[in-house]
Amino acid sequence: MNSRPESEITKHWGTAREPLLSIVCPTYNHEHFVAQTLDSFLAQQTDFPFEVVINDDCSTDGTAAIVAEYARHYPTIIRAQLQTENQYQQGNHPCPGLFRMGRGKYIAFCEGDDYWTDPTKLQKQVDFLESHLDYVLTYHDAMAFNEHGMLGIQLQGKGQSDATSLELMKGRPLSTLTVCFRNVLHQLPRELVGAPLNDLVWWCLLGAHGKGKYQGDIAPAAYRVHSGGVFSMRSDKKKLQMTLHTYGSLANYYFRIGNQALYEHCQVQLFGLSLSAISPLQKLLALALVARNVSVNLFRRVTASAVRG
Repeated sequence: MNSRPESEITKHWGTAREPLLSIVCPTYNHEHFVAQTLDSFLAQQTDFPFEVVINDDCSTDGTAAIVAEYARHYPTIIRAQLQTENQYQQGNHPCPGLFRMGRGKYIAFCEGDDYWTDPTKLQKQVDFLESHLDYVLTYHDAMAFNEHGMLGIQLQGKGQSDATSLELMKGRPLSTLTVCFRNVLHQLPRELVGAPLNDLVWWCLLGAHGKGKYQGDIAPAAYRVHSGGVFSMRSDKKKLQMTLHTYGSLANYYFRIGNQALYEHCQVQLFGLSLSAISPLQKLLALALVARNVSVNLFRRVTASAVRG
C-alpha cells in the first residue's frame, strides 16, 4: 500500500476539500494490479483536492477486499462502490454512473489494471484546462507492456498532436488511461448506451464541447496487456465486431440529431470495416453493388435536373 499518509497527500490543498477533479476507476478481477493503480493515483502531487471514485464489479478474486482496505486508509480521498452482482454482464457499463458520481469539475480515467508513472500528470492537465476554455480534454501517451516486457508507445505520428473538435467527434483514437476532461458526460444518448467501445463514444460526445490537447511533457502511462483485459486480449474478429457496432450506434445518433456530415463519416467507416471483414470475392461483389447503386442514383439526379430544366 502507498506509504504516503492521507495528510501528506492533502497538505498542499489548503482549506479546500471539495474535489476539483475526480479520478474514475472501474475494476474487475484486478487483484494483482489494483494496488499499483491506486498507489499511482495517491502519488499525484497537486495543489487542488482530488477524489478517487472506484467501482468493483463483483470481482471473483480479492480485488474488492483490496479496494475496501484502501478506502479505509484514505476515507477523504477514496470513494469505493463494491457491487454485489456483476453489472457488466447485464449490459450495464459502470462508467456513466461513475461519471455522475464524480464531484469534480474534471474527470481523469484509468482502469484498475493500468497505472500512471508521472506524479505531476494531473496538475499539468488541470492547469492547462483551467487556462484554455476552448479545450475540453487533454491526453498524453502510454506505453503498452505485458509480462514479457515493453510493447511500444500507443500513440504514433499524428496521434502525438492536438485534436480538433471535429476530429474528436469523428472518433479520433486517444490513449484512454491518459485522458483528463471536463465533467460534462452526465447521460449517454439512447443510441450509444450499448455501444461496446465506450471510450470512442466519449471522445465523439466531448468533441461537441471543444478541442483536445496532446501534452507530450507528461511521462507515458502504463497500459497493461494481459489475459483478463476486456479489449486488448479479444480476437481481431471480435474487436472488428465491437468497432462495427459502435460506428453503427454513432451513425444512428448523428442521424437523429441531424448532423449529416458526421452521419456520412460513420457510414463510410462502417463500409470500410465491413469490407475488411469479408472474403476477396465478397469484396468484389460488394464494390460492384456500390458502383451500380451510385450509377443509378447519379442517373436519377441527372434526369431530375434535366426535367426541371
